[in-house]
Amino acid sequence: MPTRFYHVDAFTSEPYAGNPAVVCPLDGPADPEWMQRVAAEMNVSETAFFYPLTDGPDSRAFHLRWFTPTVEVDLCGHATLESAHVLREEGVVQGGATARFQTASGLLTVEITDDLLHMDFPAERHETVDAPEALITGLGIKPIWVGRNRLDFVAELESAAAVRNLTPDLRALTDLPGRGVIVTARGEEPGIDYVCRVFGPNAGIPEDPATGSAQCALGPYWAEKLGKAELNAYQSSKRGGHLHVRPLGDRVIISGQAVTTSSGQLLH
Repeated sequence: MPTRFYHVDAFTSEPYAGNPAVVCPLDGPADPEWMQRVAAEMNVSETAFFYPLTDGPDSRAFHLRWFTPTVEVDLCGHATLESAHVLREEGVVQGGATARFQTASGLLTVEITDDLLHMDFPAERHETVDAPEALITGLGIKPIWVGRNRLDFVAELESAAAVRNLTPDLRALTDLPGRGVIVTARGEEPGIDYVCRVFGPNAGIPEDPATGSAQCALGPYWAEKLGKAELNAYQSSKRGGHLHVRPLGDRVIISGQAVTTSSGQLLH
């Protein structure tokens, strides 16, 4: 039986911007090898697969997995937001309700409204560390601060311009353990509290266009540094992405929009 798929852009109100992902609603569990092959075929940063945890058309609980073109990952923000967007578009979960996803990172919820999607994710606390030589070599610049959490290295640079103009040596960054490297700086434009970029060559993603999961680390960091309860972030990739971030203790609310650009069927 053919499998439906949707190509969706996240953290943008305009098509062909933000972070693209493919979302595949399933009737039940699927072979992980097949899911990985589909993700490689789609060749976007993440392909998401979800299926209902309980029977019935009114179910709002789903199992969700994410695959890059090369590996399965434990946490992905934009493809979670896009999965909730697809549920809203299909009329499975209506505006004003909350979709619940069981994932490798535990329970993740997305409050669905008519315009925004609000993800409830775990905060990713960091430890301050000395900058590894591979990080300095890979970025081509010495950060003013470096932290590390269970997923990524986080590097603060001296300015938003330094983040925007960065041309990293991705091969050098592959010498680092973990998923990838988040670079960030204080925002310089009105209404932007901080900027960021995310590089994940070890996960098969040279640069991620707009990364929800990165805000699990950046939100608490910048909230404390700037003394703000809510923040507006801009990811300075070629496609760009706008994210609203609200840290709440051990959780982070990450909000944004999404746009479907195409849909179709997998025949195999």
